[in-house]
Amino acid sequence: MSNNPVILNVLRFLLLVLAQVLVFNRLNFFGSVNPMVYILFLYWYPIKENRNLFIALGFLLGFVIDLFSDTMALHAAATVTIAYLRPAIMRFVFGVNYEFQSFKLSNSTRIQQFTFLALLVLTHHAIFYSLEIFSFSNLLLILKKIVFTGIGTIILCTLFISLFGVNRE
Repeated sequence: MSNNPVILNVLRFLLLVLAQVLVFNRLNFFGSVNPMVYILFLYWYPIKENRNLFIALGFLLGFVIDLFSDTMALHAAATVTIAYLRPAIMRFVFGVNYEFQSFKLSNSTRIQQFTFLALLVLTHHAIFYSLEIFSFSNLLLILKKIVFTGIGTIILCTLFISLFGVNRE
């Protein structure tokens, strides 16, 4: 396969959507945990690309997942939000280092990569489940879903990153 980043991102987009729709939407660990591994697209997307395009791709990703999941734009709202917040999350995790041209996610420490992934996942799940349940009287249910689904998603995403991520040279 060539090293063309456009082809790589299109392939990642399609494979993560297919994996989410065909496999992970059907999984139901412990009765209520459905991992959302498609978030990896937002994790792997190149840092210095056009931000408007990234937010539009985040919307498209969430919208396609919503079409197959019948979730009435909950995924789209959550993915657009974390696509918008990604620079702030990166600044929090990596400091000002990520703003330099030579910064690559694969060159950062494993702790930073894990923290970045965990913040993306937990922010996504907080938005998703807050909109899904939409009641502060069920705050404990929202927190339970965020924590348990977040843990399942982080574990599976970490496995995907270790299997399919870019290796250090």
